[in-house]
Amino acid sequence: MPRTLRTLLCALLLTALASSISAQFRLFGPRSPRPTPQPRQMRSASAYISRQEPLKVNQSLLKQATPDNVHVVVSLPKQRAYLMIGEQIVADSPISSGKAGHTTPSGNFSVLEKDPDHHSSIYGDFVDGYGRVVRSGISAKIDSAPSGTHYIGASMRWFMRLTGEGVGMHVGILPGYPASHGCVRMSSDGAKLFYDTVRVGTPVKVGD
Repeated sequence: MPRTLRTLLCALLLTALASSISAQFRLFGPRSPRPTPQPRQMRSASAYISRQEPLKVNQSLLKQATPDNVHVVVSLPKQRAYLMIGEQIVADSPISSGKAGHTTPSGNFSVLEKDPDHHSSIYGDFVDGYGRVVRSGISAKIDSAPSGTHYIGASMRWFMRLTGEGVGMHVGILPGYPASHGCVRMSSDGAKLFYDTVRVGTPVKVGD
C-alpha cells in the first residue's frame, strides 16, 4: 500500500476516534471524582449526659442559716438536695443518687457524722507500692487484691453520714442521673456549703 494512502487512512481513523470520544464526553459529561470519605464525628460523652442546673444559693437566707435552724431535703426524682430553713430554700444543689441495685434509701435520717476528708471502706482502687492504680473501681467486699497491691478507698470529701451502713452525702461525679452505690453525690461547692452549715443531728429527709 502506498505510503500516502496509509497515512491518509491513519488520519481518518484518528479523526473518527476523536469524534467518538468527544460525543461520549458531551453525552455523559466528565466523571466527577468520588468524594473522599470523611471520618465520622464522635460525640463527646458529655453530649449524652443530662445537664443539671448548678448550685443555687439564696444569699440573704444563707446569712440567717445556723446549724440549729436548718434541715436538708433530698429529692430522688429531681436529683436535687435542698438546704432549708422551715419551708424556705437556702441552697438548691444538683446530686447523683444510687443507681439501680444500689438505690439510696428513702426516709427520715439525721447527720450521724461529719468528716472533711473521708474515704470509702468498700469502694476504691488497688494500688501498687509506688501508688500506681492497678485496678480501679473495685469493691473491697468481692474483689481480691492482686499480688503486691493494697486497697485505697475512694475519696468522699465533705462527708455527712446518714446511715450506719455508710450511706452519706459527699463530693462526687454528677453525670446527670443516679449513678452512685447508694450515697448522695454532690458538687464540690454544694457539698462544702451543706457541710459547713449542718451539724451532727441535723434532720435529713430523703424521698420522692
